[in-house]
Amino acid sequence: MTVTLSGPEIAGDFAAAVEQESHANLMACLQCKKCTSGCPVAALADLKPHEMVRKVQFGQRDVLSSKMLWQCTSCLTCATRCPQKVSVAALNDGLRRMSVAAQTPSKSAAPTFNRIFMKAVRKRGRMHEALLMAAFKLRTLRLFDDMGKLPMMLGKGKLPLWSAAAPGRRERERLFARAAQMKETKP
Repeated sequence: MTVTLSGPEIAGDFAAAVEQESHANLMACLQCKKCTSGCPVAALADLKPHEMVRKVQFGQRDVLSSKMLWQCTSCLTCATRCPQKVSVAALNDGLRRMSVAAQTPSKSAAPTFNRIFMKAVRKRGRMHEALLMAAFKLRTLRLFDDMGKLPMMLGKGKLPLWSAAAPGRRERERLFARAAQMKETKP
């Protein structure tokens, strides 16, 4: 049996937009905290999974700048444990897209990493780790944070200095254009 909350004080415009974007039935959440008790990153997060759901239910848009959006590993433990089948991972996916679209400042470097990664995939069809890390370091100004690992990574071949692009760039461009078109026509 699924129980759904409703009322004028909850399920406002923001909650409806998040549900539409994430396809997660957030109003079914009973705040039992089973999602939080099983979440592998909850102890380190600024918001616990059940708190994120509650903030969305009450229309608190500050959830778009939460570090938890980017810390979530999408392991789906939340959905597995939830008696109401609410997926906080799906919620986070939707909130990430909304956060990026709204250009919400993030306390995490993950959105920057994601943009660099997707640009590389679109352009090259595969990842070139050295270029990815160089671009990430320059954009985040974390130039020397883990520089001590560089010699070991180079020595073990984990950070090749050269790799060829994958064939099929035109096909990739069509796929990205199709995804953008689908996003624009989404109701």
